[in-house]
Parts: sequence; C-alpha cells; structure tokens
Amino acid sequence: MNESISKRYLCGGYYYSKLSRMSIKSLYDRALDLEPLSVKEGVLLYNSAPLEELMFLAGRLRQYHVPGNIAGWMIDRNVNLTNICFSQCTFCNFCRKKGAEDSYVTTIEEYVGKINELYSLGGNQLLLQGGMNPELGLDFYTDLFRTLKKLYPDLKLHALGPPEIVYLARKEKLTYLDVLIKLQEAGLDSLPGAGAEILADRVRKVVSPGKATSSEWLGVMREAHRLNLPTSATMMYGHIETLEERIEHLVKLRDLQSEKPAGNYGFISFIPWPFQDEGTNLRVKYGVKSSYTGYDYIRMIAISRIMLNNITNIQASILTVGKDIGMLSLHSGANDLGSIMIEENVVSSAGGGNRFNADEMQSIIREAGFIPGRRNQKYELI
Repeated sequence: MNESISKRYLCGGYYYSKLSRMSIKSLYDRALDLEPLSVKEGVLLYNSAPLEELMFLAGRLRQYHVPGNIAGWMIDRNVNLTNICFSQCTFCNFCRKKGAEDSYVTTIEEYVGKINELYSLGGNQLLLQGGMNPELGLDFYTDLFRTLKKLYPDLKLHALGPPEIVYLARKEKLTYLDVLIKLQEAGLDSLPGAGAEILADRVRKVVSPGKATSSEWLGVMREAHRLNLPTSATMMYGHIETLEERIEHLVKLRDLQSEKPAGNYGFISFIPWPFQDEGTNLRVKYGVKSSYTGYDYIRMIAISRIMLNNITNIQASILTVGKDIGMLSLHSGANDLGSIMIEENVVSSAGGGNRFNADEMQSIIREAGFIPGRRNQKYELI
C-alpha cells in the first residue's frame, strides 16, 4: 500500500489517514453549504475529524443559524405530575410502581405553591412531565391544564412528550392528532422532546421498553408539527447505543424536520445529554456505565450542529455536563445553555447535580465570552 495513503497521524485525539483527510475536507465544504450529510459521512466525521476543526466548523454554522454573540438561557420549573409509571425505564431512578409508599400525584395546592415561587423568580413556564400513570386519562390532563391557565392566564405549559401522547391515544382510542388537539385547546403551549433517548428500537427495548417506539415518537412529532405546535428534540446517549445509532438519531430528526409545513415551528431546538448512571438499573442490573467524557460531549455538540442543518438552536445540557463543558459547548456549535431549572427530579436522582441560579447562569455565559440573552420556549429574547 502506498505509504502516503497508509501513513497515519494523531490529531485532536483521533487518528486519520491522508485519504480520509481529503474526504473530511469535502464534508466540511458540504456542511458549510448546508448539505445534508449521510449517516456514513456523519460517522466518518465523528470518528476521524480533529476536535478543534469540528468546533471551528460548528461555530461557523452556529453563526449562520443564530448570528451574533448572544447565548440563550431561561427561567422555568420542571414539575413532575406524578412519579407513578408503568414504563420502569432502566435509566430512571425517579419512577415508582402503583401503590409504592412514596408514590404521588401532584395536587393543585402544590402547583400553586410551586408556580408562585416560579413567578417570584421571574419565570412563567412550567415543564410538566412525569410518569405514565395508568390511572390518569386524557381528562385528567385537560382539566389540569385548564385549571392552571385559569389561575395563571400567562403561564406557559411546555408539557408531556411523545411517549405520553402515544399512551393517551391508546388508552382513549384516539389518534395522536386528536390527543394533541384536545391538549392544545386546554392550554398546551409546546411539546418537549422527552422520551427520545436513542431513536433505535434495539436500544429502546433495553433502556425504555414500555415507552413509544422510535416510529411512534416520530409520528407524534409529525402531527405536532402539522398543528404548528412548537417542539424540541433530545438525545440521551452514552449507554448501550452504537455511534451509528447516534448519527441515525440525528438524521431521523433532520428528515422529520424537512417534512414540516413551511412557516411552522417544527423542532425549535435539539438538546443532547449524557446518560447519568448513579444507582440506575441500567448500571446495577446490566452493568452499563455512562461513557460520558467532556471531550466527547463537545464532539457530540459539534456533530449535532453539523448534521442538523435545518434545526436552528442547539442547547447544551449544563445540568448534566456542568459549567466548564457548558462554556466550551458555546464555542462548538451550541447557542444556548438551557434553563436554571428551579426544580428537576429525574436527572438529578441519577447523579446530574449541576444547578445554577439566574446570576450564575449569566455569569457563566459572560465568562465564555458571550452576551446572556434571556428567552422563552420559542427562543424569542425577552
């Protein structure tokens, strides 16, 4: 074999040959032209491209999608409707079975206390999530949304997620569209990208066997986009998925985004976060430890920006990766650090303990060299 082709170099911690170097350069050019890269091409970049080059390229693309020097952040509260869930996902320490001593369904009185505190801190959005409780039907959620909106007319409800919509559709014998319309009429403002994990059914059978399949998750989001309901997309990675499955996940999101009606919101943002393994069944029962490293997260952020050529906002999960990696993410394609998250129970119960108040979040953004821009769920600056 020709030595000029087979000779290998080390750069940024990843090996690549002169031959692949030529291929990588062409992928950079195509990415800058906003061409959709294939799964195979995304894997090549992830495996072989120097990290500093990916960061630079993703930074250029960030400026195309979100020009300027503002990095977003927001104030909201994550309230869990219930911790009773039949899914029993192996990465989740939060859920409980029906009848468990510490199981609960949040009461209106508790919502009032939590929302009053949210308002006192300057926020007006609730991220409402929780378990798929077999005793709670569609009427429970529509009644709750209407009650909260009556009590707090300007409250924004970023609530539920595709797995809950799939569950409610089955329970009520309705279509996804029917369920979404009823929830939207009751006060739903936007739909989180919860429950995506990895959009590969091989993985989902282990980490979230009771949840929606990948096609069902995507099917709910397709209907939400047709309704012009703002949505986000997520990825929980660093457990049993392959690199190819990570990239396939991104391509599935990108392909679905390309279907949305012109002018509709679609996926407003994408947020990858690493598996938190502390005390989870996935670690205790199956021996799966989180493969998270800070450098790999930066690579994941950059690849997300490169592959998702039609999703405007990339958010770093500062809750799971902390201050330093969060700041580096802003130089690697991310344009947002998410919420101060006044309350969060699921990720923190598995070891995700990074919490910041409003002053700290703005200070972190400034330290990274950006201007903090407080925003709402639609990524509109306040």
